[in-house]
Amino acid sequence: MASLNVFKKPLALHSTKPMTGYTRNGYCEVPPEDGGNHSVAAIVTDEFLEFSAARGNDLRNIGLTGGCKWCLCASRWKEAMDAANGVDDKKVPKIILSATNEKALQKLSLDDLKKYAVDKDA
Repeated sequence: MASLNVFKKPLALHSTKPMTGYTRNGYCEVPPEDGGNHSVAAIVTDEFLEFSAARGNDLRNIGLTGGCKWCLCASRWKEAMDAANGVDDKKVPKIILSATNEKALQKLSLDDLKKYAVDKDA
C-alpha cells in the first residue's frame, strides 16, 4: 500500500539531493522498523541544525545545511516548535505538507503543522 500524506493523498517526493527518508528513497515513509517516525518533510534552518546538534543529533555531520530538505523525526520537530514558543521561529523548520507522512499526525496536530507549512492547502 502506498504511503499517504497528512491530507490522505499520495505522499509526494521530498528530496533526492540530499537523498532523504528513513529508507533513503526521497520520501518520508515510515516503515515498521522506523522507531523515530521520520515523517515530517522539513526544510531545515541553520538555527534548527544548531538546536538538534545541542541535543545530540548533529545533522551537519552528514552534510545538511540551512535550506536542505530532510525527513525529520516528528518528536524532534515538535521539540523545536515547543522550544521556540512562537518567539524563535527560525528554529522551527518549515514543512511541506504534501510530502509529510500521515504518521506525523500520531505525534503532531495538523493545525501545528499548517502553521509552519509552505503548502498549507496541498
